[in-house]
This record gives sequence, structure tokens and C-alpha cells, in this order.
Amino acid sequence: MPKGPEAYRRLKYLYPVYDHKLGDKWEDVCPRVRGLLDKQQVRFSTIDLVRFRTVPDQQTPASITPVVIWVGVLPDSLAVEDASNSANAILALLNDEGITAVDIEFRESVFRRSAGVELYEPASDLDAIRHVIDPLTTALGLPIASAKTPHLQGTMGFYFKDGDDLYGVTARHVLFPTDEDNSDYTYNPRGPRKEVLLMGTKAWDDYLKSVQIQIGVLGTAAEIHERSIGRLEGRVAGDDPAAEKAKKELTKTRELLKETTDAIDELQELYEQTKKDFGKPSQRVIGHVVWSPGITVGTGPHGFAKDVCVVKLDKAKFLPNFKGNVIDLGTEIEAAKFQNKMNPRKDAPFGFKYPDERLLELRGILAEDRMRHPDMKDHEGENCLFVIKHGLTTRTTIGRASRFFSYAREYFSNQTHRDSIEWAILPYDNGSGAFSKGGDSGSMIASGSGEFGGLITGGSGKTESSDITYATPMFWLWLIIKAKFPNANLYPVFN
Repeated sequence: MPKGPEAYRRLKYLYPVYDHKLGDKWEDVCPRVRGLLDKQQVRFSTIDLVRFRTVPDQQTPASITPVVIWVGVLPDSLAVEDASNSANAILALLNDEGITAVDIEFRESVFRRSAGVELYEPASDLDAIRHVIDPLTTALGLPIASAKTPHLQGTMGFYFKDGDDLYGVTARHVLFPTDEDNSDYTYNPRGPRKEVLLMGTKAWDDYLKSVQIQIGVLGTAAEIHERSIGRLEGRVAGDDPAAEKAKKELTKTRELLKETTDAIDELQELYEQTKKDFGKPSQRVIGHVVWSPGITVGTGPHGFAKDVCVVKLDKAKFLPNFKGNVIDLGTEIEAAKFQNKMNPRKDAPFGFKYPDERLLELRGILAEDRMRHPDMKDHEGENCLFVIKHGLTTRTTIGRASRFFSYAREYFSNQTHRDSIEWAILPYDNGSGAFSKGGDSGSMIASGSGEFGGLITGGSGKTESSDITYATPMFWLWLIIKAKFPNANLYPVFN
């Protein structure tokens, strides 16, 4: 703890590592670090390779820390002496490899696997329903849940076509609770279906509340416009400049009032119609699970977690409004700000162009080499990879992808654990908030140029708000799906 009357903690935020001597040996060193921690009985949850950048203030400019091996441990599980011994053992290991100037830091952290009628097409920027309609559109980020466990919610990651059928892909743990049998699942047409809902219980309730809140906001705006009209009507008499100005303002305010009341009517109609069309869970069934292998880890050659579930969708509920694999960038981040966040340096080639109608079309799969050697530039001129996702809980967010894969350990109530290699995504900066939270599992992470990046499988942190998000890279996951569905096509088009 800093001491003295002027002492305070410097605010820091996570920053990725791209170029460092340790990076060349990370895939060999990381398993050995895990072995040391196991040998010393450290109950670790994650092993990440990161740096920290301090936030500048009036007295001190920004600075960046050395590379840090950031070890997450279960809360209240590690004594100071044990942490010191473990850190020294890791430093000795690095020294034997000729690697110096690396810090070892511990944090308390838990790895978690976060979890009728036609759907609507995404709304335009001029549509009154644009702020609320997102959960009911065909764009990626569709909120879903199992019909048997509607309280457990997640996100649909992407679509593919096989023959004349439409399928959706999410993480297995979104639709199969952790206490359920982890054996492989293949749909038997003679047996019951594992049905999938559009929106679980909470997501549906939240949607209805969001429409009511928006109607209330517009109602308040309408009252303000009406008062302004009454005030201006008393000022328009005469031909002096003040009267002429009042006339112009009166005309504009009347237009605003009509626009606002029209929007209220449209939202009220949407509220009533969607309650009628989707109010019962049975009306929100959009498909059923057809294949989901049991969650396995350590799958070669990378050791990623196989956490995937394929859903055969009711095509009639998606057509004719189906747009394919597009991410609706939403209304949370204004377009110009979004563009600037994705392209922070004007002297570097632009890797992102804000798409028409907010719909980022996904094309191609982000290659492993691009993950490891990104060509974008951040604010400081360093190579980086900005990524985008749209999920149930945190909606649209921008993050920084790590070049180096992380190690994650998930603990279970029966005293067993499961280890996996994960693609790590850090928050964009110190003011952006978490890249994902519980309920965003299954979301697709995309590059700024619209490449399929990876499927969110979980996150780590001491609270439900993840410090780091973890995902399974699409370059590996798509091979798994193609092995089961040889004719799968990521660019579904239906006549």
C-alpha cells in the first residue's frame, strides 16, 4: 500500500504481449510453469502472459510494465510464503532458458464457462425500434437457452448451411448444464428433441422491460416538446427577429413531437405484437440440438477445449429476414467513435471500416499466423489485434486479442479439475469495461476486417465480470465441425 499524504495507487489496465523473447518459447514454458505450480500444490485457475499500462495523470506520464506471467489462483487459497516460493521457482526456470526481466504476479481468480413466427431483420439507424429489437433479429448474437433450463442463458455464435438446412453453433455448456452427463450427444429422430429457445426467462423479461423503458423515455421527451410548443406559441406574434426565430423553433419542435409520438406508437405496437408472438416459451423454440460432443480438453495439436454444440434451426423462422453471418454492431457505441477505436492511429493502414446499416459481414477465418503476428497498430504504434463481439449480456464490445494462448483450469465440486488452452481477449482499455460476462458464452469474436475469430467459452476473474475472456479459435473449431458436417458452408444463402 502506498504511504504518505500524497500517496495513491496508480491505475493500470491490461495490455497484450506481442514481441518478447519469452513469446518464442511460451508454448514450451507454459506447461512447465503449470508443472511447477502443481508440484507446489498451488490451486491455480489461469496462466496468462500479459503486461500492464499505467493510466497517465497530471504528474506522471503513462508507462508500461515488464512482461508478466499472471497466475490466477482460487480465492483465499494461497499464502504469501507459498506465492514467493512458486514465483522464485518460475523465475529460476526462466533463467535456465536465458529469459530475464519477467515479473511473476498472482491474482485471485476463478475460470468460469459463462453461460413460431419469423424473427425480425436488423433495424436501420432511423428506425424507432433500433434500440430494443436486437434480441429478436436474425443477426449474430442471438440470445438462446435450452427449453429444459431456460434460466441458463447464452449466445448463438454463428450459422452454417448443410444441404438445404440451416444450423447454428454455440458452446456446449450453454445448452448442457455442468451437472448433466458429459457424453457425446447425437439427435435420435425416434427420441425426444433437446429444444432451443430464443431468449431464456431473464432475457425475455429484460427485453419487455427495455421496450417499456424506451417508451417511458420517449413519453418524457414528448411532454417536454409539448411544453416547448405552448411556450413558443406565445412568442410567434409579430414580425420582429424574436418572433421569426420562435416560428422556426415552433415548426421544428412540432416535427420533433410528431417523430416522438410516432416512435411511441411503433414501440407500443412492437410490445404488444411480440408479447403475442413470443410470450410463451413454446413460441420461442427456434430449433433443436443435433450434435454436441462431450467437453474435452487437451485435444491436439493445440490442446484447446472442445466445447461446441450444433443446433438445427427452424428455417421458416429465419427466412426471409435472414442476413447470414453478420454482426449487428448495435447502438451502444456511436459509429464515428467505433471507427476511431478500431483505427486509433491515422498514420497506419485502416483495418476496419464501419459497415452500412451497422451489419459487419463475416468472411474468412482468422488464421493462426495473423493471431500471432497482427498487423494493426494501437494508440502507441505497437502491433495489435482489435476484435469485436456481440453477446447477450454485454452486447457489442471491442477488445484486444492476445498473441499468446493462455492456460485455464476449471474446478468441479467433486474435487476434480479440467485444463485447457484458451485464446485470451483483454479489455480494450481502462475505461471500456469487461469484454464479456456470463451469458456471452457462445458468441463469435470477429476481427475488424470481418474474419471469424473464435467462440467464447468462458472468462476469469474474482467476480462475474471477467478480467480476461477466453475463446476457442475458429481456425481449429471449424475443422471439428467440418469433420462431422463435410458439406457445411459458412456463407448460407437460400432461394
